[in-house]
Amino acid sequence: MENSRYPKFTFTWLGAVTLVVGLFVGTMAVSLFSTFWKVVFKENLELKEWFLMVANSVGFLTAIAFFDFFIVRRTTNMKLNFNFSSVNFYTYLLVFPMMAGMMFISEFITAQIPVTGPFFGDFYEYFTQLMNQLTDDPVVMLIMTVIMAPVFEEIIFRGIIQKGLINKGVAPWKAILYAAVIFGVVHGNPWQFISAVLLGGILGLVYYKTKSLLMPILLHGFNNLTLSLLVIYGKNESFAQAFKVSEWLILAIGLVLFSLFYYLFMKKYKVHYAEM
Repeated sequence: MENSRYPKFTFTWLGAVTLVVGLFVGTMAVSLFSTFWKVVFKENLELKEWFLMVANSVGFLTAIAFFDFFIVRRTTNMKLNFNFSSVNFYTYLLVFPMMAGMMFISEFITAQIPVTGPFFGDFYEYFTQLMNQLTDDPVVMLIMTVIMAPVFEEIIFRGIIQKGLINKGVAPWKAILYAAVIFGVVHGNPWQFISAVLLGGILGLVYYKTKSLLMPILLHGFNNLTLSLLVIYGKNESFAQAFKVSEWLILAIGLVLFSLFYYLFMKKYKVHYAEM
């Protein structure tokens, strides 16, 4: 049973609309400010390497603020608040290898999606160009992907959507799945959809078991840092190409890592904390 320190809000279609409206308002505010700056100072902020990072951050912050003020405070008379406490050391030794295993499995599955053809070819070329723009400044990319994205996205997808669905009475495994699928859809392309759904599933499971939002944030940051370093130094997100091994070997390692540490996390160590 949750302590009164943490509001027991629910997530419904109204909450979803509130998040979308908040995101839209924040994004439009940044766009209007950029237009104002361009007219007054004759400088296009959208060409700056950090602009996308700031625009995304403002959009996420506004979405969270809207959900807090229009949903959480109105239904619980409390402000949005989460448990960010750490867990015991052994839990870290279980969840990080489990995450690494899922990353290897995800790479193998993603590698099976075509990157050529009348549809996939053009889409993949556009996706690649977009990713290249994000890597123009490695420092900005690392700040955005390793720090900001994990914090904002975990608050929204695990802290608000998943937790809100469970509070509503949705079965935990369904809430984890729904939040993971939504997380995959918002990435907007088939190559990141698979990895995002699998990633979201692990992050949701760890959050449900530990009740600490710090854990999925750290795991999300670990995932993004690893992939960012592969992009910066290997020019793609492939472990197989970086280490010059077969994708099947990557899959085999992933299955062993994930299976072993999933078993230890779920069965041998009954890791389960209550929010306090």
